[in-house]
Amino acid sequence: MEEQVYHIPALLPQVLEALDIKPDGTYVDVTLGGGGHSRAIVEKLSAKGHLYSMDQDRDAIDRAFSDQRFTVIHGNFKFLKNFMRYHHVDGVDGLLADLGVSFHHFDDPERGFSFRWEGRLDMRMNRNAALDAAKVLNDYSEQQLADMFYLFGELKNARRLASAIVKQRATEPIVTVEQLRRVITPFINPKQEKKELAQIFQALRIEVNNEIEALKALLTQSLEVLKPGGRLAIITYHSLEDRLVKNFMKTGNLEGRVEKDFYGRTLAPMALVNSKPITADDDEVERNPRSRSAKLRVATKL
Repeated sequence: MEEQVYHIPALLPQVLEALDIKPDGTYVDVTLGGGGHSRAIVEKLSAKGHLYSMDQDRDAIDRAFSDQRFTVIHGNFKFLKNFMRYHHVDGVDGLLADLGVSFHHFDDPERGFSFRWEGRLDMRMNRNAALDAAKVLNDYSEQQLADMFYLFGELKNARRLASAIVKQRATEPIVTVEQLRRVITPFINPKQEKKELAQIFQALRIEVNNEIEALKALLTQSLEVLKPGGRLAIITYHSLEDRLVKNFMKTGNLEGRVEKDFYGRTLAPMALVNSKPITADDDEVERNPRSRSAKLRVATKL
């Protein structure tokens, strides 16, 4: 039976070029998802080469393809260094992270990732995690909710949204997509409805999955896992992620703090391969509209 593909890999040719794949090399894709990137990387490897792919979602692990050059790891990429040590990997020649959400997640009403479907507000990438979107909405303080919408959704009406949610949940818990939409619709600009709903759901998803902290952990560990000359390729989809990745690749720290030596030369553990992020062309956006916001940044470990 043909394996089901539930995610169209973004910027696939550009990713393969960015990783500068050596046939005998060792690589890690920390976001297996539908397996599109991973499969394409494996096809470029010799019998001596190997790819380790990670995902915290059991669905992705269960749907993964099989190949002798390929090892699947069920886990969160914030534990990258530990997993590489467990598999006796001393260093990798390239590391890929596609921080987008799979079609599978958006299109499955049971997962609660999308405002387009009715269903429980879940949004957990790891379905064994205790915290889901409904718990965030019903248990967080008004200030915590406002901070979440402002920081992770970049919403100017964050305080009003938080206030409306707290007022509503005093009457009945907010546990479904439909309930949340009823509460927030009065505060959304009808001309930007899809955009603002997407921002609200993005903020919830980031909070539920602790995505920013996980990304910070991945970035700092990447320097320990990559061999000298190894490539780091990361695809981001919103400004919070992109800012972190950009700062880290330029300076080697999360704050973007430029450090210089005695002679005023910039000290950085990585060198940018491209000065500007790589984005999808019109043809790809037409085939895969979700690639519109994808930004690929690439750096080499010095």
